[in-house]
Order: sequence, then C-alpha cells, then structure tokens
Amino acid sequence: MKKVVLAYSGGLDTSVILRWLIETYGVEVIAYTADIGQGEEVAEAKEKAMATGATVAIAEDLSDEFVADYVFPMLRTNAVYEGQYLLGTSIARPIIAKGMVRAAEEHGADAISHGATGKGNDQVRFELSAYALKPEIQVIAPWREWDLKGRADCIAYAEQHGIPVPITPEKPYSMDANMLHISYEGGVLEDPWVGPPKGMFKMTTDPEDAPDTPVEVTVTYEKGDPVAVDGVRMDPAKLLAHVNTLAGAHGVGRVDIVENRFVGMKSRGVYETPGGTVLHAAHRAVESLTLDREVMHTRDQLIPKYAQIVYNGYWFAPEREALQAFFDATQERVNGEARLQLYKGGVTVLGRRSDFRLYDEKTVTFEDDEDVYDQADAAGFIRLNALRLRRMAEARLGEGE
Repeated sequence: MKKVVLAYSGGLDTSVILRWLIETYGVEVIAYTADIGQGEEVAEAKEKAMATGATVAIAEDLSDEFVADYVFPMLRTNAVYEGQYLLGTSIARPIIAKGMVRAAEEHGADAISHGATGKGNDQVRFELSAYALKPEIQVIAPWREWDLKGRADCIAYAEQHGIPVPITPEKPYSMDANMLHISYEGGVLEDPWVGPPKGMFKMTTDPEDAPDTPVEVTVTYEKGDPVAVDGVRMDPAKLLAHVNTLAGAHGVGRVDIVENRFVGMKSRGVYETPGGTVLHAAHRAVESLTLDREVMHTRDQLIPKYAQIVYNGYWFAPEREALQAFFDATQERVNGEARLQLYKGGVTVLGRRSDFRLYDEKTVTFEDDEDVYDQADAAGFIRLNALRLRRMAEARLGEGE
C-alpha cells in the first residue's frame, strides 16, 4: 500500500487514525469527509486533516445525492428495522463508502480506512459497500488492529504526536448525525434502564416543552416521493430539511430501542428522526388510498427483509436492488396528499386525498347503495370461505373431539 483514503470526521478518533496510518504503514493519507448534513464539523475537517499529516483533504457535499438517491428510495419502501428504527445511520454508510472508493480511484489509492469499532455494524456496512463497488480494494480498520483501548489512549497518542485536536470533556454518550437523523449510544445509554440525559437531543424539542398549539402540515407525493410541503415544491434535500425543522419544533421523531446488531449482540440506541417520521406517516396515508390490497399486503411482507438488508450493510447487493425494483413498481400510482397534525411529539393523520384513489365512497357507504353493492352477495362469500372450517369441524366432531 502506498495511499489510503480515510473516512475522516476531524474528531479525536479519526485524527489519531490518520497519524497512526502514516506511522504504522508509511502511507500517504487522503482524508475524505462526506457532507451529508452532519453540521459544523465539515467546515473544519480539511484544515485539521492537513495539519495532522494528510497529503490531500477532501470535503465533498453529498447532501442532495444522499436524500434523492438513498433516503427517498428507502422511504418509498416504508423500511423500519425491528418495528421502530428508521435506519438513519444505516442508509448513510453506503454513500460515504461510495465517495471513498471514488476518491481512491481518482487519487490512485490502494486501500480505504475507517474509524468504526470491531463491535459495531458500521464496520460491516463500510466494508461490504466498498467491496461491492471495488472488489480488489484493501481495508484497514485500526480498531481491529492497534493496541489503543479507548479515549484515554487516543488522547495520549494525540499528545505524543502533536495532533491538533481540541480535547474537550467527554460526553456521556456518542453521537452520529446526518440529514435524516442523529443517533446516540454508548456511555450512560449502555444501561437500558437509564433514560437519555436532559438536553441530549439536538434536532427535536422535548415534547413537554413543545408548543401547546398543534400545527398542520400537508405533504404532496408523486410516484411515492414527497415533492411539496403545504403546496410549495422543493428539491429533496430542501424538503427533508424543511420537514425536519417543522417536526423537530414539535418534538416529533424520538425513538429509544434495544436492537439486534448484525454482529450478534444487542445494543441500546436512541434516535431522533423528525422529518423521516412525518414523511413515513404521510407516505403510508397516501398509499392507503392508492395501493391495491394484495400489492400492499405482499409489499408489507417484504418490508422487514428490506430493512434487514439495509441495516446489515447490503445496499449495493443484488437482493436489495431487486427488492427496490419491486417496491418502486408499486409506487407508480402513489400520487396525492396527506394532511397531518404535529403535536407534543406525536404525528396524527387528519386526511388524505388522491386523483388515483381506489377508495370509493359509493361502495363503502352505509346509506342506499343497491346499484353498487348487493349486501346479500356477502352470504355466499362467507359460506365459501367457511367451507374448509366447517369440514374440519365436522371431521373433529366425528372423531369425538
């Protein structure tokens, strides 16, 4: 190896890794920072990387691509892992890995490196994505190789090598942010009985402190994608940012779960996904009018599998792409609007409408409907569906059960 592309955030861990790669492998390091909406750290990353010894420092704005080509396709599937997690961290790793591989090709690098630990899911997601895109790429995962045991060792290493990383008091948890969500884990959160510290959340107001007056929001969908909010059309990234702000102000989108990691252990994760929570509810509402029953039921059976594939890091795998093609085919008629209320951490669907609706008031009405639906027909329908149950009961009774 002569050159390595490092997924670089500018924090303590990746700054130490940058110097460690130079000292251990004698390589040139290309520091790669993908801007997917994580905040102020991006602006300082390039300067920090160069000061720490990087040959090249790249900060690439991928926000539009992230939302349009990763977040929205996933939202079209209604993917939720283990019933609650909207996959905010999981969906971010493939686009970062793709950017790293692209940087490796442009700069003639032989390998990539990341700061994920050997206990987590992210190491799997980064490396599966990289191998799917560039099979011959080499991967260096320092946390699986070096003898540094934790934050204290990293601080000592930074001081020893003059790494310009400001050492701030350790937070009682770790966090990871992007445009879709922020995740919190570790530290005090490792005890699943202990609640999140007061003031921890960044994207959402505490529900008890949220406005006492609810707000209504209308989301417009075209072919399964949100395209407008309250009648104003927006590009994907701007739309998500706008809904994040609306929902966050009302405390929407917090989840606290114990989940099953791909590597085999259970872990406690706390997430806030304000805009994603609203868009998930709105999408479901428009689908309720426009999707055929059997298409919806078949699709819903596949959602847990799709969510597991994304969670486990197989975004670029053929099974995800095949399922995506099926899900996207179901979205051709998912056009319409959903009206929702945001209040004290909750999202309530108030209404939905569509020119492509399969819902028919003349059929479902309790009023006079003889020209549309003959209620007497239901008797034969029930008798035919009860046939196997009656025959089974007769057989059992005949056997003395």
